[in-house]
Amino acid sequence: MNERLEKTFAAIDAANGQDPHHIDVNGERRPAEVVYGERMSEWLNRFAPGANELVKIAVRAQHLERFKLPRSEFPMGKQGYHNWRNEQKRRHAARVGEIMRASGYTDEDAERVGAIVRKERLKRDPDAQLLEDIACLVFMEHYFADFAKDHEAEKIVGIIARTWVKMSDKARETALSLPLPQDLAPLVEKGIAEAEARRG
Repeated sequence: MNERLEKTFAAIDAANGQDPHHIDVNGERRPAEVVYGERMSEWLNRFAPGANELVKIAVRAQHLERFKLPRSEFPMGKQGYHNWRNEQKRRHAARVGEIMRASGYTDEDAERVGAIVRKERLKRDPDAQLLEDIACLVFMEHYFADFAKDHEAEKIVGIIARTWVKMSDKARETALSLPLPQDLAPLVEKGIAEAEARRG
């Protein structure tokens, strides 16, 4: 890792280190968004080890300072959720741009990372699609089981279907190899079937 990239990662992790929400990881309490960023980078290294430097930054900054804008500040319902998500992406992109410029990257580099973080031209931009794939794989491996504990079967199936549609073929193939709790397998299969039906 070059010095400029190392400095950027350190600044992202320091910002996420202010997350008041902590989780247990191997017996240690750590800021949730720091852990999330590390998991994103780990999955990128596994899934696309040759990814370029700007993608590495975008992946690490996927949830940059997400805790600063609670979901509760937006109305309940689908539209409120989408507005919250879009504002989060805008904030993540702006904040990582600030960090990158302070670390010596050009405005052009910062703008490119911002476009990836905002997931502009998803499905058409390979870098934005790669970020989406990594986010989906991290969710499936690390967060899906806990999510499923708190939601009804119909909601779980819907989440799997929407996640599946957003992923590339390579990511779907990788996701199928992930170990999941046995009791969730039928719901995952149903969600995938719904997604495939939507695709065509």
